Amino acid sequence: MKDKDILKSTEAEIGKTTMSKTTWKQKIQNLKTEVHAVYLASKNPRVPWYAKVLMALIIGYAICPIDLIPDFIPVLGQLDDLIVVSAGIALVIKMIPKNVMEECRQKARDEPINTRTKWVVALIIISIWVFALYLVIRLVLPLLF
Repeated sequence: MKDKDILKSTEAEIGKTTMSKTTWKQKIQNLKTEVHAVYLASKNPRVPWYAKVLMALIIGYAICPIDLIPDFIPVLGQLDDLIVVSAGIALVIKMIPKNVMEECRQKARDEPINTRTKWVVALIIISIWVFALYLVIRLVLPLLF
């Protein structure tokens, strides 16, 4: 009798674990779709200029090496990025007209980002970081030596 109860509870735990993994995978996929939809909305002429400016500021904050709380502070350094970027994206989504956002979401679901675009974006971000590193070395190193 006890063996059957243990087996049932183990099966239930496995089911919960599998379901939670699926839920997390779905949440991550939804986030990717949402970010892609916001990107598509940034190109739409029906989106207000102030929403586009906020999008640019959020992207700039996300890739900028200067944060409100430095990243080397455990937990808090990453938490401020998560909160600021998430809140900014949520605010941008509220600024975009609902019909435009729905069209962009549908387009994001139907047309995933192609590999070439992913590489171009990655190269742009890497180039920005390399240029920032070059500037730091070029401007700070002479001051130290």
